[in-house]
Amino acid sequence: MNYLEEFYNAYDEEGRLLSRHGRVEYLTTMKYIEKYLKDLSDPSIIEVGAGTGRYSVTLAKRGLRVTAVELIEHNLKILRSKLDGTESITTMQGNALDLSHFPDDSFDLTMLLGPMYHLYTKEEKLKALSEAVRVTKSGGHILVAYCMNEPTVIQYVFWMSHLREVTELNMLTPEWHCISEPKEVFELVRTEDIAELDEEIPVKRIKLVATDGATNYNREFIDTMDDETFSKWLDYHFAICERQDLIGASHHTLDILQKN
Repeated sequence: MNYLEEFYNAYDEEGRLLSRHGRVEYLTTMKYIEKYLKDLSDPSIIEVGAGTGRYSVTLAKRGLRVTAVELIEHNLKILRSKLDGTESITTMQGNALDLSHFPDDSFDLTMLLGPMYHLYTKEEKLKALSEAVRVTKSGGHILVAYCMNEPTVIQYVFWMSHLREVTELNMLTPEWHCISEPKEVFELVRTEDIAELDEEIPVKRIKLVATDGATNYNREFIDTMDDETFSKWLDYHFAICERQDLIGASHHTLDILQKN
């Protein structure tokens, strides 16, 4: 068993997205998924790295045609347990680095909402992105999620007092970019890293969105909000989530691309 399997076998990913603070990321991502599906009469959708199916199952239960590919068997079992057999969904175990099971130009919407969290080299990242672009129809959209560098420096390194530890382990560059390996599970990037990747694939960026913005800095407060206050928090978040001066401080971002 590798580090990634160990992590997801023990981690409650479903619970995170169902928590009030996790719902901000989920609702923001769904807002943009719906935006790029609304003008398509019978879209074909693939989610690569579907996790426990929070997005894929939701879309399939709305009557949409979905293919869900997930690397971790534990996550795939949870995803399949949510299905009653009436959904138009194909589920399979697979790797974002190799989508050879699918022909070119197969899907209207391709989602990578998890794989880029766990790819540590530029070559791997470009391979996953290239595969996602390849299976997307011309003019179709690719939605790619990333974990961002600065929230980890601010929260983990400073607020949680791990500065000495990460310094002794040489986990930070002189420019304060976190250095990740598979044993750290998550790869952290900056907006310029994402832009550099986009330049090497045949896409046009539509927008880069902060999917949780300031939310995860205030998890305990967000989780105790009453419904009215939480609704206002969402209004505020949606109003600023495309502001490029704030993107890098978000824990998660969504890169929205269109295939040339």
